[in-house]
Amino acid sequence: MKDIQKPYRIKTISEFHQLRGLPKPEHPLISVVDYGSIVHSSEFNFTSWTLDFYSISLKRNPAVKMKYGQQEYDFDDGILFFMAPGQVFRIEIGNDKKPEHSGWILLIHPDFIWNSALAKNIRKYEYFDYSVNEALFLSEKEEVVLNSIVSNIRQEYHSNIDKFSQEIIISHITTLLNYAERFYHRQFITRKITNHKILDRLEEILIEYFREGDLREKGLPSVQYIADLLNVSPKYLSGLLNVLTGQSTQQHIHDKLIEQAKERLSTTDLPITAIAYELGFEHSQSFSKLFKSKTKLTPVEFRRSFN
Repeated sequence: MKDIQKPYRIKTISEFHQLRGLPKPEHPLISVVDYGSIVHSSEFNFTSWTLDFYSISLKRNPAVKMKYGQQEYDFDDGILFFMAPGQVFRIEIGNDKKPEHSGWILLIHPDFIWNSALAKNIRKYEYFDYSVNEALFLSEKEEVVLNSIVSNIRQEYHSNIDKFSQEIIISHITTLLNYAERFYHRQFITRKITNHKILDRLEEILIEYFREGDLREKGLPSVQYIADLLNVSPKYLSGLLNVLTGQSTQQHIHDKLIEQAKERLSTTDLPITAIAYELGFEHSQSFSKLFKSKTKLTPVEFRRSFN
């Protein structure tokens, strides 16, 4: 059996510059790199990498593919791509083409934002946490906005560094992340076919899960369980559902549970406690509370409405 190689770890931004044939960075903790200056080598094909710093990149390169998590990306459109420290990726270069690089990459070491509001909040931006990443496809106008922000960051650390520089750069980074979050929400809405397929598949998974029964033994499906079947992360799934439907994954699970409860209440004479137990509740009070929060009626009141 072939040995699994550990990812190659790049600890510093200076090491990244050296490995990619770039001049020494002007600042050790932050750098904006022009993709046209990066040296890619096919000898690193199928090598996995991990960075000890944040990476935000805009790439246009039809000859290069990146594998991140469980998905591959072709950089033939304006794609904004985020990675947090410790995440694993792999770059593959087509042997029949010489890459024509374009775009930029913003590298941010955690020490640069240490003890700032951004340090506390950066992981709230869900696109850094996707176990299967949804790259952000930018319109031309959106790309202009982000290019301008990155240009400001580059100009600031190229200038004489003073006591205001770090705070100004962090402010620009925060602005960039906020715009990216807005653009992600736009993408959730505009990519209707793909996203509605996820909704359809979610419905199929829930129907099948409840059809199989044995909720007393296995309980309700977890958000993680559903996300795994859909090949997305829990945060990504809940973010998508919230934009498209106004509900979280957990709320969708509860809606399907209430459908099952309504069926039993209206078609059987089972006691409320027995229905609650069949649906995976240890205590009927918990079941009744959830049912009323969803329907504005108690289970007893709902059943009476059919008599």
